[in-house]
Parts: sequence; structure tokens; C-alpha cells
Amino acid sequence: MPLPDDLPETLLDLAVPHEDINELTALATRFTTQPELGELLEHAARTLVQDLGTIGIRPEPPTLPEGLGDDLERWFPVYVAVAALPYTRAYHREHGIPDDVARRTLADLGRHIALHHRRRGRGGLAVPGWLRLHFRGELYQLGRLQFQRSRLGERTSLALGEAGLDAEPGDPCLNLHIPDFLGPLTPEACADSLVRAREFFARYFPEEHYRVAVCHSWLLDEQLRAHLPQSSNIVRFQGLFRTAYRDDKPSDGEPVGFVFGDPELPVAGLPQRTSLQRAVARHLLDGGHWYAGHGWFEL
Repeated sequence: MPLPDDLPETLLDLAVPHEDINELTALATRFTTQPELGELLEHAARTLVQDLGTIGIRPEPPTLPEGLGDDLERWFPVYVAVAALPYTRAYHREHGIPDDVARRTLADLGRHIALHHRRRGRGGLAVPGWLRLHFRGELYQLGRLQFQRSRLGERTSLALGEAGLDAEPGDPCLNLHIPDFLGPLTPEACADSLVRAREFFARYFPEEHYRVAVCHSWLLDEQLRAHLPQSSNIVRFQGLFRTAYRDDKPSDGEPVGFVFGDPELPVAGLPQRTSLQRAVARHLLDGGHWYAGHGWFEL
């Protein structure tokens, strides 16, 4: 699995920020001049695409040897994704996935690099394992939202059963995700994404019969309703869902990370320029906590 000769163009296709292209291209020469690194890259890429398309597999990347250097360690998951890219594209073609959907889905790699820039001031991937969903054919960008081919967990399936639906743990469901840097979360944008999702999965994965969508996010914490107007996009987004269950363990880092860019920022210094920033910061300053919400709705 060699890296492509046109690596800069490939990186641009994946929306990698221009400021990172030169560094990634220069570091890539080490995979050809140091055979052991090339073998490590191939092993990692083959592990990523093993049983490509199968839901729920979490391939374990190889342990990186000591002494690689900070730059190569930061960028190694990006090289793995690029090396695996031909297999992902082949999977998309075999399933008839439209080119525009495939392109925008895989361009999420660049968005995550941009998130790392915001958080750390330099390129890299804060959560490299997240991109396995994209490159294994499990997650797709459909308009404003992302939809992951997934399975119901025990607590969500129990909630569905209590609502009168015939549901068991392991039944197919679509796990809904809300990416940053893609504009406001308007009801119109959400409605458009849901229309696309219903049509997309019925057409390209008809054997999986997706009946419900689920979401596990701090955006579903019901406490937000006490801090935001009923007309806010977040409150209206919450209105799509029925509560599956509630967490007892706080997840304060999630809203801090998504709203302010870094989950480890001290609460006392959080800016309060927008209504959402004020809501998240003031709640924490008053001694409160934020929790991940868990919701569902019928497709």
C-alpha cells in the first residue's frame, strides 16, 4: 500500500488544510527511504480495511515504535487513511455510492485536522480512531449531518420497546452525528439531511432496514433548554428526539471542547461572546455539570 505519487493532490481532495501539505509531503519520503516504516504503514492500512464495510469492527492500529519523532507520530494516522483510500473508494464504487457523497464524507479528514489546529495550534488528529468510520464505509456525510450505520444498544432498544416498537439489541439503526465547521444547525438543514438519509440508505443499503435514528451527544442535554431560547437551533434540534436514557456521569469536557475548541480549558477563563458560550460557561461557573443526552426517533 504505497502512498500515491500525487500525494499533494490526494491530500487536497481530502480537504487537508493547505498549510499542512508541504509538511506531509516532505515527511512521506521516510516511508520509502526507511523500509521498516513502509511495512508499518502497510500493516496499519491493511488492518484498517480488513472486513471493509462490516459494522462495529474496531481495528486496533499497530503500536508505533519509539523515536519516530513528534511530527511523524502526529501525522501517521493521516498517512494510514491515504494508503487505505483506494480500498475505500473501491467499496464506494461497488455499492454505487454517489461521487459527491463519497467526496464530502472523506473530506471530513481535513475538517478534523482543522479542529486539531484550533485546539493545539498545529496539524494532526485529536481522535484518529474516529476516521475509521469514514474509511471503512460505515459513516456518510449527507448534507448538514452525518449518519453512521450502527446497531442498537441495550438501553436504547429497551426504550424503543417501552414506546411500543419491536426492537432488540443489535438491530440496525442510524447513529446521527453533528460535525462542526459546517454552518448553523437549522431545522431546514436537518430536515434536508433526514430526507437524504432516508433515500440514501434505502437505496444503497436496502438489506439493513433502518427504522430509527439515534443520537448520543451533549447537544441533547435537556438542561440547555433552561439556558437557550425556545427558538434556538439547538432546542429545536432536541425536539426531533425522544429520550432513550440519561447519563449519571458528567461530561463537562464535551461542550467545552466543541464550543470553545479545547475540552481542557479552565472554566474561569471561558469567553462568553455568544448565547451558547454563555450558556455552557455560566452553568459550569454556577457549579452545574453537563451530561451526554441519548435520544431516538423513527425514520
